[in-house]
Amino acid sequence: MTSHTAPRDFTLSDFDFELPPELIAQHPTTERSGSRLLDGSSPAVVDRIFHELPGLLNAGDLLVFNDTKVVKARIFGEKASGGKLELLIERVLPGHQVVAHMRVSKKPLLGGKMYLAGGARHGGFDAVLLGRWPDENGQLFHLQLSDEPHALMEKHGVMPLPPYIERPAGTGDHADTAEDAQRYQTVFARAPGAVAAPTAALHFDEGVLTTLKARGVQTASVTLHVGAGTFQPVKTENIAEHTMHSEWYEVPEATQQAIAECKARGGQVVAVGTTTVRTLESWAKFGRASGDTQIFITPGFDFQVVDRLITNFHLPKSTLMMLVSAFAGYEHIMGLYRHAISNQYRFFSYGDAMLLKRTALGSQAS
Repeated sequence: MTSHTAPRDFTLSDFDFELPPELIAQHPTTERSGSRLLDGSSPAVVDRIFHELPGLLNAGDLLVFNDTKVVKARIFGEKASGGKLELLIERVLPGHQVVAHMRVSKKPLLGGKMYLAGGARHGGFDAVLLGRWPDENGQLFHLQLSDEPHALMEKHGVMPLPPYIERPAGTGDHADTAEDAQRYQTVFARAPGAVAAPTAALHFDEGVLTTLKARGVQTASVTLHVGAGTFQPVKTENIAEHTMHSEWYEVPEATQQAIAECKARGGQVVAVGTTTVRTLESWAKFGRASGDTQIFITPGFDFQVVDRLITNFHLPKSTLMMLVSAFAGYEHIMGLYRHAISNQYRFFSYGDAMLLKRTALGSQAS
């Protein structure tokens, strides 16, 4: 089989697996780098601890992080009629406008007013519905806020934890826990705009970063503002029919240069997280250093930038399962997941990590 042979046709069911609910991590490990690391970068799988990562990389390799910062994007309020609602602000636009998901029993009418966090009269703020987004049939809502959105979210919002992380009443819905406010954020978060953390990067702490630097491993960053669509399930058995969500990304010139230099010296580009993969491969595929991407990476995808990947364990039937299968080979990934489940690895955002190596395109059909 040549490297240009198309892989077999995959369906949604191929990416399903049974996950015991108790393996879904509800809290982070005591130390960021104390989580487990499943080293799947060779056929012989090795169980490690994350702080061993620097020893698995070489001088001249380049680690690329996503420096997005999770914003307190979940806000509670009510319609003018008194009906309760919840907003999840997905994107900030110019002119105090935002795009948001809305949870409400009956959607407000165009031009309808909403009172968030008590409304402007009671120390909160107001919003007006301008329409749907990105078009009249869009699933998101286009809103005009009464003040600067980032400041309003910081003051009145709640950290938008993933739906599979449960918090007791009174600590998860209307208030942050101190643990989540600190730990559902990377140590190098810089650019506010994400509604979900780039979770593979949550394992890095100052100790690991210092050791990497001492070993001669270089670092660079990109930005991709993770949207709530990352949790959106794939509902079509024919995965080609799935409509991928859109996210904004940027690959700075300094990072482009660092990647070129890494490739020139024979180093490996190591992506920290699937969001970094999506960013770098969007840039390579479409030639745009910034903009929106709806890239959908499934087996058969021709990776052009990323050589190795650090990633957490993902939801069954998710686009992220498809991405890692495209990267490291479907059979290899399913074997790693079987190993992880039988060895009680912790799953999803606060869970453990694995290290993967890019497989040859042709071997993904096995």
